[in-house]
Amino acid sequence: MIDKIKILAKSYFRDTVKTRRHLHQHPELSFHEEKTGRFIADQLKAMKIPHQHGCAVNGVVALIKGKNPKKKIIALRADIDALPIEEANKVSYKSKNKGVMHACGHDVHTASLLGTARILNELKEEFEGTIKLIFQPAEERLPGGASIMIAEGVLENPKPKNIFGQHVHPPLEAGKVGFRPGMFMASADEIYVTVKGRGGHGALPHECIDPVLISAHIITALQQIVSRYSNPTIPSVLTFGKINSTEGATNIIPNEVKLEGTFRTMNEKWRKVAHKSMRKMARGIAKSMGGACDFNIVKGYPALINDTELTNRAKQNAIAYLGARNVVDLPTRMTAEDFSYYSQEMPACFYRLGTGNSKKGITSPVHTNTFDIDEEALELSTGLMAWLAICDLKANK
Repeated sequence: MIDKIKILAKSYFRDTVKTRRHLHQHPELSFHEEKTGRFIADQLKAMKIPHQHGCAVNGVVALIKGKNPKKKIIALRADIDALPIEEANKVSYKSKNKGVMHACGHDVHTASLLGTARILNELKEEFEGTIKLIFQPAEERLPGGASIMIAEGVLENPKPKNIFGQHVHPPLEAGKVGFRPGMFMASADEIYVTVKGRGGHGALPHECIDPVLISAHIITALQQIVSRYSNPTIPSVLTFGKINSTEGATNIIPNEVKLEGTFRTMNEKWRKVAHKSMRKMARGIAKSMGGACDFNIVKGYPALINDTELTNRAKQNAIAYLGARNVVDLPTRMTAEDFSYYSQEMPACFYRLGTGNSKKGITSPVHTNTFDIDEEALELSTGLMAWLAICDLKANK
């Protein structure tokens, strides 16, 4: 079976590259993936794979039924949305949509799952069970397309036993993959703060309540949430990435300042405590300096926990496909993924696909305007996922 899958992955490789480049040239932002969804549906139609288009508006769900289709059902997931980034790469398949780019590799995920679908569809008479394909919109924006698709019943009729997903990983060379059982990725919350003061002339600060100064104190003090309030054994990150005032100048103190940030951790109990502590500290500082503070936390994705047994089994199957030297153990990551919602519903395995190539200069991280992949990874991405799916259908659990 490995040989059959590898032959098919190789034979479809050029088509997978073509699909990836088409998607890369035509990226669409979260909740706006209309053309992407139609493209996926058209590809599945051409393969004669039954599918539904419209879950969570732009999502697509398909079924590949083998022999005895009710014996076991598993799911494979790919996300389809892009990021609001202007691409700087000088490549023939550069994004044609100004200010929008597949800078997180979702074009790779989608093209890979379509390639995997072709392989599995060819082999459906050689396995028992059903494989559900989930092409999910809006991974990059809260509340996350995964939560919406789950609410709309994507994990029902039929209900999968297990679910797999893969994600590009530039630090890992193409030809390799990485796994981590158990806790893998952090939860992610968005923080929106408005610090209110009383504006005036910059030369007369005694007549004002300076929200810029208050904001500086709040940002500095809130770092204690991680460095002093948190148990050091619990990973936590607090970052403010945006400070803004619509007023203000070199000689003008504004009336208010807006802050935006993110809080991430891997412990739900501490997450709740940290939220309460941040609000209390920020409001207290603002009040003590004569101002006020609106502190809003938008609760985001939960931590991603890979099922230990499923992930260890998938790792061993990957070793059988690739060899031990091409399968690595990954550390935990403070990045977040809405695949975590699936992991709360059933045993899940989210693994990393090596896409870097230092010799070719392909080293840019995700979420940057020069991100790209070594497309040789697309032969592995399609074949390995097909192999993992077939292996899991054969497993008793």
